[in-house]
Amino acid sequence: MDVSEASDACEAVLDAVSTAVIADRTVLETTLLGVVSGGHVLLEDVPGTGKTLTARSLATALGLEFSRVQFTPDLLPSDVTGTHVYNERDREFEFRPGPVFANVVLADEINRAPPKTQAALLEAMEEEQVTADGETRPLPDPFFVIATQNPVEQEGTFPLPEAQVDRFAVKTALGYPDEDGEVELLQRRSDRRTRSPEIESVFDEARVRALRESPEDVGVDEDVLRYVARLARATRDDRRVEVGVSPRGTQRLFELARAHAVLAGREFVTPDDVKRVAPSTLTHRLVLTPDAQVEDARKADVVRDVLDSVTVPTV
Repeated sequence: MDVSEASDACEAVLDAVSTAVIADRTVLETTLLGVVSGGHVLLEDVPGTGKTLTARSLATALGLEFSRVQFTPDLLPSDVTGTHVYNERDREFEFRPGPVFANVVLADEINRAPPKTQAALLEAMEEEQVTADGETRPLPDPFFVIATQNPVEQEGTFPLPEAQVDRFAVKTALGYPDEDGEVELLQRRSDRRTRSPEIESVFDEARVRALRESPEDVGVDEDVLRYVARLARATRDDRRVEVGVSPRGTQRLFELARAHAVLAGREFVTPDDVKRVAPSTLTHRLVLTPDAQVEDARKADVVRDVLDSVTVPTV
């Protein structure tokens, strides 16, 4: 699939998802960019904004197998990855795959599970495999995780460890629809008897794999590469930041910039591509100093200041 075909394919997916989800198209684009770049997506927003519907609709539009895991305080790692059960007929233990063995895994309210269970996803998200009882099993291809969390209600939650957060390519929020969008939501609901809207699949597994390969054909000038590196390094030098963007984060910024170029139908990356994806790629990777937290500093402000301070190359 060349870049032009990939761009048209992305538009078709976004159009399909938009028939079910009332949200700013740029937010849906950001979510899709995470998928195209081969990464995972973290959706953080208040209840009722359509996080679960977005994940389910995206999986349906892509024609992929969907699995939902409701994270709770009593959820065990084996409830996610799978476990061995005894087969009385064959008189031997056999592996029963968990819900992580799907193309699209919705980790709903991921911060409600204890760290041990959250960590069960680490290997799956980074290596696309699961190790259980010493045996390693590959996950389906394609595979990606869409996790959700509620930023308001903190009782009974466990903050995601930095290692987990760093494995999400992008973090975004759907936000509330505007008045026209909310009226459209009500009109759509009045025209059907079911609560959940239905959308058509426009892809299949083979085309999704081809779509995720298309950014590899996008060229990146050395000046743009240095721009990406300087943005990441600038976050580490900011006095408000205790832990800046990791080298993994630098690579994710590069990969997402290429994916954004694909979405725009271009075979090369511009600095605008980098600036467009930087907030959703870098912000959640920062750890602020205690003094900055006392002063109510915001991670988003750090990223904005970095984008303003680093010289933009002319391409």
